[in-house]
Amino acid sequence: MIIIAGTLDVPAADREAALEAGRELQAATRELPGCLDYVWSADPAMPGRVYVFERWADEASLRAHFEGPLYWDMRKVWGRFEKMRVDVSKYRIDLQEPVYDREGKARADFFTEGGSS
Repeated sequence: MIIIAGTLDVPAADREAALEAGRELQAATRELPGCLDYVWSADPAMPGRVYVFERWADEASLRAHFEGPLYWDMRKVWGRFEKMRVDVSKYRIDLQEPVYDREGKARADFFTEGGSS
């Protein structure tokens, strides 16, 4: 699994227009093979901040997205808005498991045998 996560800062006055301009592209991207999540959302406490969160099943799915029209259309949409700061990274996930154990306690350690991958 690959996660793309980070932030984009735009002028506060532009944030809602930018998010609205990309709304249909977000919905369409979620329909792509291997796309598990694709969300660009406003930070409720920081005007102008947009959070990017994507989950892709594998590298092939992400590559297909990067080579496809929805990715390039989203770049065009966001290209219309000034970006003051961009901090977005991709992460390859080799181990995952629930945050909560059987008793409902949040755990920072990896507590199942090997987790799932």
